[in-house]
Amino acid sequence: MTARLALALALASLLPYPAAFAGDAARVFTFRYTATVGPFEPGTGPVHVWVPLAVENHAQRVLAESVEAPIPGDVEREDAYGNRFWHGRVESAGPGPLTIVVETTVERRVNQRQPPRSSGALAPDEVAAYERFLGPNERVVVDHPMLEPILAEIRERAGSDDRAAIARAIYDWVVDNVEYKKVGTGWGNGDTFWACSERYGNCTDFHALFISLARSEGIPARFEIGFPVPEDRGAGEIGGYHCWVEFYLPETGWFPIDASEAFKHPERRELFYGTHPADRIHFSTGRDLRLGPAHADAPLNYFVYPYVEVDGRAWDARVGRSFSYRDAAAQLSELAGDGR
Repeated sequence: MTARLALALALASLLPYPAAFAGDAARVFTFRYTATVGPFEPGTGPVHVWVPLAVENHAQRVLAESVEAPIPGDVEREDAYGNRFWHGRVESAGPGPLTIVVETTVERRVNQRQPPRSSGALAPDEVAAYERFLGPNERVVVDHPMLEPILAEIRERAGSDDRAAIARAIYDWVVDNVEYKKVGTGWGNGDTFWACSERYGNCTDFHALFISLARSEGIPARFEIGFPVPEDRGAGEIGGYHCWVEFYLPETGWFPIDASEAFKHPERRELFYGTHPADRIHFSTGRDLRLGPAHADAPLNYFVYPYVEVDGRAWDARVGRSFSYRDAAAQLSELAGDGR
C-alpha cells in the first residue's frame, strides 16, 4: 500500500465524522506548526526550545501528532494547567537554524456550554483548579479600584445579584465599550489596565478585561488560546493566534464566550455568548505559565508561539513561525485530483 493510499483511507475513515462527540457535528483538519530558531553564533548554548501542543478536551480530540526536529526533545506537561508541549534542548547549537515542524490532526466540534453536575458541586480534585480561575494574574487584576466604576455599570445593567445575569452584563459591557483594533503599541498583551484606559486592543485585551470583571464578581473564568481555523475554506495559511474564554457557574457548567469575535461580527453576538464554533484549535490554557524545571527565565504571559531560552535567558532574536491547515475533505479532494 502506498503512503498516499494509506493517507486517503485514513482520511476517508473520518468522513462522515464519527460520533466521538455525540449529538454534534465534528470537523477534522490537520494543523501544521513550523518554528524556526536561529541561526546562532558558534558555540551558543545551552539552547532550550518549547513548542505548544494541541489540547485534548471535550471539544477537541487529537487523532494524530508528529514532531520533526533536528535536536532531541520530548513531549512534556506543565503542572499548573496541564498544558502539553514539545521541549527540545542542545548543549551547543550549530550555526544553522533549527526547524521544528509539528503536524496535528484534530477532531474539533462546536463547543457549547457543558451540562452542569446534578449537584452543581465540583469534585475534590477540581477545587484547586476552580480557585485558580478566581485569582489574579500579573496582567489580569482582580478586585482593583479601577474596575469599580465599570462593575457599577454592569450591576445596574444586570438589574440583580444573579451571577448569570452579571456574567451576561459583563459580556455586553465589554463588547459595547472595547474596540477591536491594532494601532500603535501596547495592545496585545492581555492587560486589564490597557483595556480599561485605552478601550481598544485585540482578543487578549478583550478577554483580560472580561476575566478581571468576572473574577471580581466571584465568577471563575479561564483564558484559552490557539489559532483561528476558518470554516469557509478548506485550507490556508494562518497569520496569528486567537484567544477566548470560558466562565463557570454551577447552573451552567463551563460556559464559552468570545467577546472580540462578537465585536467584529455583531450579527453573531448572541452566538458567541455560549458557543465557540469549530473554527479554532486550542493550544494552551492560562496565564503566567512556567514550562517545567528547565524553564529558567520569567513566566510566560501566555503560550502559543515558540519559546526559546539560551543559557537560561529568554531569546527571541531569531525566532520565526508559520502556521497552516488543511481540512480532511480538502486532503481527500487533493488526493483524488492526483488520480491516486
